[in-house]
Amino acid sequence: MNELTLDSAVGDWAASRPETIYVFERHGIDYCCHGATPLSAACCERGVDPRRVLDELHGAAAYNGHPERDWQRSSLTELCDHIERTHHAYLREELPQLAQRIDQVINTHAGRHPELHQVRKTFQELRAELEPHMMKEERILFPAIRALERSVAFPTFPFGTVRNPIRVMEHEHDTARQASATLRRLLDDYRPPEDACPTYCALLDRLARLEGDLHRHIHKENNLLFPRAAQLEESLAGATVEI
Repeated sequence: MNELTLDSAVGDWAASRPETIYVFERHGIDYCCHGATPLSAACCERGVDPRRVLDELHGAAAYNGHPERDWQRSSLTELCDHIERTHHAYLREELPQLAQRIDQVINTHAGRHPELHQVRKTFQELRAELEPHMMKEERILFPAIRALERSVAFPTFPFGTVRNPIRVMEHEHDTARQASATLRRLLDDYRPPEDACPTYCALLDRLARLEGDLHRHIHKENNLLFPRAAQLEESLAGATVEI
């Protein structure tokens, strides 16, 4: 493994050393949709000392209290299955429940917190992006990736190359991440206001967990699954030409 430095992309850090994800989350560094950004530049964008973050990353890499699976060593099929069974399943259960909780909090608190109406609108936009997004992955892109892994020759797809649906998925990831960032801004980094009831506090906690899961979900696709799938397709295409 090449040594990771301040010049290394944050996505490479997260992919090679999954336990460092917690450091990026703590500092609000986007390691999922903008994983190609060098660590030093990402730190400067967030106004944090790059050397301090580098020390934290090395510390996290040496700490195994919360081990993360190294998905670089797994098959693409395993990774697709994991994303569906973990992140997609979580979203399908959590998104409808969050919609109900937001309505409950608005009914009680919107008089003193009118920003909650914008929270609901932004959440609805996020949900409207994620639900068909998951369906497209499960019905189109992931089956194609599994087929690539089973193939010994370059397969043909109705959409041409897997890079085409990957580009669409990456664009939708960025839209979802922006909506998630808007929710955090509207809700003051998920800090409860003084008059927040237990339901309001629970909603903020669940939205914060949704954001963290979404970041890890997008990271596994943008920085791990998609590049490996595109590389595999390229190698199969080259092998077919040689034959």
